[in-house]
Amino acid sequence: MKTLLITASNTESGKTVLTTALAAYWQKYRPDSSLGIMKPIQSGEGDREWYQKLFSLNQSSEEITPLYYKAPLAPPVAAAQENRIVDLGVVWQAFTALRDRRDFVLVEALGGLGSPVTDEMTVADLAGSWQLPTLLVVPVKLGAIAEAVANVALARQSRVQLLGIILNCVQPRTDTEIDNWTPVNLIQRLTNTPILGCLPYLENPADLDKLAKVASDLDLEHIF
Repeated sequence: MKTLLITASNTESGKTVLTTALAAYWQKYRPDSSLGIMKPIQSGEGDREWYQKLFSLNQSSEEITPLYYKAPLAPPVAAAQENRIVDLGVVWQAFTALRDRRDFVLVEALGGLGSPVTDEMTVADLAGSWQLPTLLVVPVKLGAIAEAVANVALARQSRVQLLGIILNCVQPRTDTEIDNWTPVNLIQRLTNTPILGCLPYLENPADLDKLAKVASDLDLEHIF
C-alpha cells in the first residue's frame, strides 16, 4: 500500500492531528523512506501551511494542495465565488505524480466523508472511485456511536476500502467518558469495522516526538 486517505465523520474531528501523527511516525521510524503529504483541496488557510511549517517535505504548495480557494467554505461553493470549477483532473495528476515519486503518501481529505467535493461528488465518492485505502477519524463525544455507524454505512455505499476507525479526543476526556461515549466493542459490532486506537487530547499538536509516540500506540500493522 502506497497511499492512505485520512477522512472523518465530520469537520473538526481530528484529521489533521492524525495525519500529522502518522507523518511524524513515518519520519522517525522510516527515515530512509520518502514521505509525501497531500491536502488535495483546501478552502482557506490552514492544513497546507501547517504541514509546511512542521515537515521538510520538499514539495511545492501546489504539490501539497493542487486546488486552493480563498473562502473557508465547501469547495463547490468556494470555487463558484471565484468563478472557478473544482477540476479533479488537476488533483488526480498531482496525486499520481506525487505517488510515483514517494514511497508513501498521506492524503488528508476535506471535511467529513459526506462533505461535497464537487456538485456531484462527496469525499466518500472520491475515495471509492480512486480506490484509496482509508482511515475514518471519529471524535470522542456524545453521539459518536451514531456518527461512526452512519459514516461506515456511507463508506460501504461508496465502496470505500475502509481499513479502520481511529477515535480522537478533540477535548480532554476521562477514561470513563471514552468508555461510555465510544465503547469499542459496541462500535465494532455495529459497524463490523476495527477500531485501531484512540488518540489522546494533545495540548501541543506540534510536538513531533509526542505525535510519533501516539501514532506508535495505534494498531498500524496493516497500514505501514
